[in-house]
Amino acid sequence: MTVSDHDAPALLRRLFDVAVAAADPAEVLARHLPDKPKGRCIVVGAGKSAAAMARAVEAAWPDVDLSGVVVTRYGHAVPTERITVREAAHPVPDAAGVAAAREILTAVASAGSDDLVLALISGGGSALMTLPREPLTFDDLIAVNRLLLRSGLTIEDMNRVRRRLDRLKGGGLLRAANGARLVTLSISDVPGDDPAAIASGPTVPDPSAKDDLSHLVERLGPSLPEAARALLLAPSDAQHDATPDFRLIAAPQMSLEAAAKAARAAGVTPLILGDALEGEARELGIVMAGIARAVAAHGTPLPAPAVLLSGGETTVTIGDTEPGRGGRNTEFLLGLACALQGHPRIHALAGDTDGIDGTEDAAGAMVSPDTLRRAREAGCDPRRMLAAHDSYSLFDRIGALIRTGPTLTNVNDFRAVLVL
Repeated sequence: MTVSDHDAPALLRRLFDVAVAAADPAEVLARHLPDKPKGRCIVVGAGKSAAAMARAVEAAWPDVDLSGVVVTRYGHAVPTERITVREAAHPVPDAAGVAAAREILTAVASAGSDDLVLALISGGGSALMTLPREPLTFDDLIAVNRLLLRSGLTIEDMNRVRRRLDRLKGGGLLRAANGARLVTLSISDVPGDDPAAIASGPTVPDPSAKDDLSHLVERLGPSLPEAARALLLAPSDAQHDATPDFRLIAAPQMSLEAAAKAARAAGVTPLILGDALEGEARELGIVMAGIARAVAAHGTPLPAPAVLLSGGETTVTIGDTEPGRGGRNTEFLLGLACALQGHPRIHALAGDTDGIDGTEDAAGAMVSPDTLRRAREAGCDPRRMLAAHDSYSLFDRIGALIRTGPTLTNVNDFRAVLVL
């Protein structure tokens, strides 16, 4: 099978859709469920997939006494019959997330010896389930989250901060269960699938509880609230005696492998570069452009037609300037396009598998050989808009955004660079 320039956008979109479908709770959750409890099953959870996961539990266990509450992002709720679904803000927490966290804590604390606490954890849970440690106030926590989003810190360092400042993160739900059986079903959106990093690890011990975080305090700067500064500089006193039962039901690597299989079926050789690529989004775009050029010119590291697949979470460091509109994936793509300068054989797609890139209404976008020409014809200056973090606006003007709406899952970013 030969893939033409005309076929490239449809193939890239199919690979993205396959990657998302591979992490659909309706397809993957049931086979990871534990034995049914003698008593009740108290379902709690947080994340962009929490409502879809709750619905999958209800479908799999119609004969179990189910109750509980999960919290998901506004617009990500789905109908459920026995498990309550709350909605809250992401990526900056709001009062609804605090209220949901209190409901979840109460539900977990009610578990008895014959009951099962089933925790449904997915990406986005850090912001959606929020309960500040005293003396931190909710306003303090909002300020910290805004600093984190502009800091350029890796997701690993952000989670170190979040676990230290929140009652439920870093094993808070595990402690609240008071010895009742607790099983976690999780969809990973983090590099390396670290249980302590997914939604900041509410059901697993905090591995950084005793770490010195003074370097992160320094990075966050003088605007850091004083109560947050004091908590970050003091080692956590959290104690964990229980061994968590943590089950990963979907992860970035699984989705990349599903996309690779679909690429082979289309006659294109896939190369998975990794499921945990990090760094500045625009700089990763430049690196990917270099690899794609090598494929086109020299057939290394593999001959064309080929597709370079990767996952992970890049960073967009805003600094002190007022940014335009954009997200990690559109910034990656604009950096890639500027580096490729209209290379005639290279196309690309990048998107967040949850359907929302940053805070915008698009999952991501596509790049083709004529992207820069079309942008200039639309009155855009690509390099200037890249410097202004205004990548969304550029792709919107040329009709290259990918809009899926909430996908109800989240295995982080998906990137595919196709070389014909």
